[in-house]
Amino acid sequence: MGNSQRTCLLPGKLTAAMSFLNPVNKSFCLEQICDSNYQKIFKLIPNLLTFTESAVGVSKQNCALHLKILEHTPYTMTVELSHCFNKNLDEFLEPAVKIRLYLDAHLAEVLSDHARAGVSRVFKDPGLSGEIMNYKWRLNYFLQKWLDHCLKKDYQFNAEISGTTALV
Repeated sequence: MGNSQRTCLLPGKLTAAMSFLNPVNKSFCLEQICDSNYQKIFKLIPNLLTFTESAVGVSKQNCALHLKILEHTPYTMTVELSHCFNKNLDEFLEPAVKIRLYLDAHLAEVLSDHARAGVSRVFKDPGLSGEIMNYKWRLNYFLQKWLDHCLKKDYQFNAEISGTTALV
């Protein structure tokens, strides 16, 4: 890809760039991305397992990152991670990525985001494994790039209690 074809890999411009990526062994690469994303989430939010409902990540001169715990079982945890671009939390949060963390396998898999529904809602025919793999690849590759972006911003997460932030 020449310099004139390169696109910025920030979340808002990532969709165009993802079309250039097409690994040969997508299932292996997807597993590697899910492993990498798990490590990055715990680097971004080291005390993730201590939160029970929600937390807010703050970084100087960057919009807040909001974490919502949707489910927590002994072996999995489902969270939603999103930016809030306005001070009004009732407004739409983006990208609102729903992530399932497999605590025993150390993998993080994107279930859906604000723009794309979950795999089971998009693909009713399980025989479409190639299309399903491509869809999962795009969701998880987006998360990888977004986590890289967030890690560069040095966010610090604290528990949110009734609209206020408390140190953990």
